[in-house]
Amino acid sequence: MLATNIINGLVYGALLAIVASGLALIYGLRRVVNFAHGSLYMLGAYIGYTMAIHAGFWVALIAAPLVMFLIGVLLDRYGLRLLRDYDPLSVILITFGLLLILEDVVQSVWGKGNLSLAAPDLLNHSLHLAGMTLPAYRLAVVAVGILVAIGLSFWLQKTRMGLFVRASSTDPDTTAMQGVNTDRLSAFVVGLGTALAGFAGIVTAPFLSLSPTMGSSVLIDSFMVVVIGGLGSLPGAFLAALILGQVQTLGAMYLPQISASLPFILMIAILVWRPAGIAGNRT
Repeated sequence: MLATNIINGLVYGALLAIVASGLALIYGLRRVVNFAHGSLYMLGAYIGYTMAIHAGFWVALIAAPLVMFLIGVLLDRYGLRLLRDYDPLSVILITFGLLLILEDVVQSVWGKGNLSLAAPDLLNHSLHLAGMTLPAYRLAVVAVGILVAIGLSFWLQKTRMGLFVRASSTDPDTTAMQGVNTDRLSAFVVGLGTALAGFAGIVTAPFLSLSPTMGSSVLIDSFMVVVIGGLGSLPGAFLAALILGQVQTLGAMYLPQISASLPFILMIAILVWRPAGIAGNRT
């Protein structure tokens, strides 16, 4: 039972890592607290659901993030880029308003009821490991989370564009003076962050029901991950997501009376110990 719950915590942690990595990327470059990020996760799930129904799950897994990438580019060009000189409170209110608009759009198109999507046939079975019976799809989600972490780390640390992203997140003005088109770079990064949110949404669909409010809970958890890990820090976000996944799952099992408060207690404890988060604010 304990091992099964640890695996479930890893699954949720992997999903949180994917969503929060997009949030951390956007904040690291745009310095915008994007309250609409949870609704982008929700929108990706619904778009992926529709694609999966008509073209199959594997097509949706590729096509839905591409659609979300384009939405993210448009969001940056006609939204976040215009908010650069606004005060933080105005930015929060505007992005929160966008969250409400997207929820209404989803309700108008897909309805208010919950929707469910079956796991692909290739992964729609269980595996027997060390005396445990584990759904293959959930183990695949953990593997995907690890691959996303490795891929993003490699991209940021070993590629020319990753170098530009790290430089721009530290000093965008100096980076622009060196000849880097920071607006185009930001559009790509916001598109990538949005695509990651949408990707997490479609990955979630086979084992969590879809609802117009599904983005709210994951948004709160994602913000806690980013704060605990360190604002703008991808390694910190991945580590914090895995920790928070275990706290959520094991807390519900062993401390159900206070399980809802445990993530907040964890966040407060870590910020008291290390105000900048586990990894500081490095990208």
